[in-house]
Amino acid sequence: MMNLLKIGMILFRKIRKYCYTFKAKLQLKSYGKGLSVNSASKFSANVKLGDNCKFNGIRVRGIGSLEIGDNFHSGNDLIIITSSHDYDSGNTLPYDTNRHIKYNVKIGKNVWVGDRVTIVGNLTIEDGAILAAGTVVTRNVPFCAIVGGVPATIIKYRDIEHYNKLSNI
Repeated sequence: MMNLLKIGMILFRKIRKYCYTFKAKLQLKSYGKGLSVNSASKFSANVKLGDNCKFNGIRVRGIGSLEIGDNFHSGNDLIIITSSHDYDSGNTLPYDTNRHIKYNVKIGKNVWVGDRVTIVGNLTIEDGAILAAGTVVTRNVPFCAIVGGVPATIIKYRDIEHYNKLSNI
């Protein structure tokens, strides 16, 4: 009986993953091979993904663009905001309801993002970066940097020699 329950749970997870991935493919502008979406996710129309991108729950909000490179992996509850209301030159307060500021977010290859990370603004997260759980990213993240906090600050860097060796395999 226990084996049957285990098989049922495994089958359920595979079907759920298939459905989430299928739904994501309908929402995305483009995607590479090996896309895997394991949890409820929502993508805006201006999202391009490389190969082997893995998501465990993401919401991409806004009218700007998002480009993610190969071998991306996210934890749970990732939020990426690609636009904001125009609060400086609008005709109403607290912000103009008709005008938006577009953000372009670019995430390089081999990036790992922890649980409950928020990314907002015109920014680039370079190859090999790691974003710690709970981080709020509002500025560019350098190559192989490990960042954390609110706002994100550099904690340290990966072993770049080791990273380069692995990324050239």
